[in-house]
Amino acid sequence: MSRKPPVTEPTTRPTQLRCADGRLLAACWHEPSGPVRAVAVVSPATAVASSFYKAFAQWLARRGYAVLCYDYRGVGASLQGRIHDEPASLRDWARLDMAAALRTAHRRRLLEQARQGHELGLLLIGHSFGGNAVGLAPGYEQADALLGVAAQAADWRNWRGLNKAKVWLFFHALLPALSHLFGHFPGRLLGTRAHGMPKSAALEWARWGRRRGFMFTDPTLQTDLGYHHFTGPVHLWNITDDHLFGPARGVDHLAAQFRGAAVARHTLAPQAVGARAIGHFALFRRELGERAWPLLLAPIEAATPRLRVRLGLGLGQASST
Repeated sequence: MSRKPPVTEPTTRPTQLRCADGRLLAACWHEPSGPVRAVAVVSPATAVASSFYKAFAQWLARRGYAVLCYDYRGVGASLQGRIHDEPASLRDWARLDMAAALRTAHRRRLLEQARQGHELGLLLIGHSFGGNAVGLAPGYEQADALLGVAAQAADWRNWRGLNKAKVWLFFHALLPALSHLFGHFPGRLLGTRAHGMPKSAALEWARWGRRRGFMFTDPTLQTDLGYHHFTGPVHLWNITDDHLFGPARGVDHLAAQFRGAAVARHTLAPQAVGARAIGHFALFRRELGERAWPLLLAPIEAATPRLRVRLGLGLGQASST
């Protein structure tokens, strides 16, 4: 009786990213055991370290993706010194840190194409801030497709009812007051997975959250906004029970920024993956994610020619509009 060959798990390879201003960021590649069939970048949520996405990145790697994960400056392994001394802003995370990750991933894609003699796809995956800020990152248009999970325009007006009042209070009082009081914003108030947030980043988030139109109407960003330049598939997901961080109206608001793209809006309910609740973070936990991740990946692969060779994952019960 023949035995099945042992399954070779993905490997993790630590690296560093050099940003345009010379800052070094902690990062790692999750490598497939066989040939690289596509390249992906996972950009974290606000103040969340890349280690949170390890299980998701390894799952992608088992499907042939070379996956780059990284920590924004001042977060996780990219924190240098005391967080009180970290001057990073949200725009730095996008224009410098995210841009460095995208350049590195694009170079890897070109290297693999030269090795293999055919084109490979580049997929950008952003959770929350990692998806809503991508249009500020120079060169992101080199990607083939964008997948946003609970990525939204965090204008408090996009919330409803009691949650609207909570978010108004967060941006107008709690976020700025505690940032000034502690010299940073305590990450535990954002969720168990969040780290401390540099003061400059927190105060910029508060300013954007108070603006009608979020960062998209910030006059100091108008020359940096590149959302309308992207022409590939953009798939944006909201989770039905993510009431406090990713409301559907906020995701719709972000979707409207990609005026030249092929935008698809999807909604995932916990019941579709046999869960009682998902919220803002649980989708990236291994025990839930391995039921949900195929639902996220299949539609974007089907819509993207360079990723289409990765087809074969069912759409399940996720709904899309």
